Amino acid sequence: MAVVREFTLPDLGEGLTEATIVQWLVEVGEVVAVDQPVVEVETAKAMVEVPCPYGGVVTARYGDEGAEVPVGTPLVTVAVGAVPDDLAEPAPTTGAGSGTATGTATAPEAPAADAAENGSGNVLVGYGTSAAAARRRRIRPADGARPEAGGPQPPSGGEPATPAEEAGADRPARAADADSRTVAVISPLVRRMARENDLDLRDVTGTGPDGLILRTDVESALRARREQAPQPATAAAEGTAGAATMAAAPGATAGLAPTPGEERIPLRGMLGAAAEKFSRSRREIPEATCWVDADATELLAARRAMNVPGAPKVSLLALLARITTAALARFPQLNATVDTRTQEIVRLPSVHLGFAAQTDRGLVVPVVRDAQARTVEDLSAEIARLTETARAGGLSLAELTHGTFTLNNYGVFGVDGSTPIINHPEAAMLGVGRIAAKPWVHEGELAVRQVVQLSLTFDHRVCDGGTAGGFLRFVADCVERPALLLRGL
Repeated sequence: MAVVREFTLPDLGEGLTEATIVQWLVEVGEVVAVDQPVVEVETAKAMVEVPCPYGGVVTARYGDEGAEVPVGTPLVTVAVGAVPDDLAEPAPTTGAGSGTATGTATAPEAPAADAAENGSGNVLVGYGTSAAAARRRRIRPADGARPEAGGPQPPSGGEPATPAEEAGADRPARAADADSRTVAVISPLVRRMARENDLDLRDVTGTGPDGLILRTDVESALRARREQAPQPATAAAEGTAGAATMAAAPGATAGLAPTPGEERIPLRGMLGAAAEKFSRSRREIPEATCWVDADATELLAARRAMNVPGAPKVSLLALLARITTAALARFPQLNATVDTRTQEIVRLPSVHLGFAAQTDRGLVVPVVRDAQARTVEDLSAEIARLTETARAGGLSLAELTHGTFTLNNYGVFGVDGSTPIINHPEAAMLGVGRIAAKPWVHEGELAVRQVVQLSLTFDHRVCDGGTAGGFLRFVADCVERPALLLRGL
């Protein structure tokens, strides 16, 4: 008899605890190979195809397209072993969210099952599968009709069991006393949402792994409370009803009634992750900013000289990136992070340079690996590749994470200056404004020059103002006199 194995959404790393199902790539009853992508999901970082480490027949899919699923939630179950002819053909499914197996393999287990036992190790780039011993598995009875009598049962009403209900059926019953129950919450957003709406999390039942309370659970509880609120019978009760409605509205400002026609945009996916990262950066990092104007006329002339016919084009951002890596070599204090657990400043040996890129899905920060070892031409090619991939929505997690310093060219938006928020957990960000023609004293005479404003926002824990000022002054000097870079080559 074949073994039915359950494949759950793997740990996506970088603090990502959930993903949204974009598109199913397999149907129930379809035969899949080891490491074949089964679903495309969107995380707060990127859109990725998730390959399944098991080969066999897909017996169930969990979750509709557009549904948000937490890490550890079942995605599919696969009957591993020899595939009978009747299961090799696509079988009808009750829907994308069906949690009921539509068939079970009955032939003896094939050698491929041994490979599935240990996992393929290729779930996502940078994040391999774990051994099967640590993975939950289900053994279906031979007839494949129903689970065992003591196993999880479908909910009443004939609806198929959801992954959260099946997982809850496998766990011991929780204590009846809510006051003595530990609140299973790991997301600061969930706690803040509950606190702002005066919601006791001990009264909320979590649908995540091991009873974890998710943002959707809090939203459901607030929605249920709003529906249960008594409706005003007379105009005299209007003020009380308005207050009750606002208390149930997530993120509403206290004392103000909802405005007719207002639009509410959920902070989920990439938008929610960016909001949380910005908030965390402001909470944890004591940042300071310094800035300086620089004459970029010679830098633009150097770029024109480099872009000769027949040679690969060099972008202005690549020149700024090369100047940044040279400045970090002089001031390594800024290529660092703070380990709050051990209370240590960690200076990093390599420069993984992030740069801000605007896409249809929002702002993303692709990372150029080992930027300090690249030439200007190489930096230009890699930045162009990452930008194009970002706009197509195809960046991998490895291309979006583990940056050590960020270069933010907000001049493309036509603005001169900014005090950017540091990309947590990095220690600094260099901002570049627009290059505009302005009056400038050059060689003792007033002239029209191409002027740019540079700003450096830095974590005051890793260095003092002298270091930050020295870094920014070196960058400005290289912008004004690019030949200074030749000294370090």
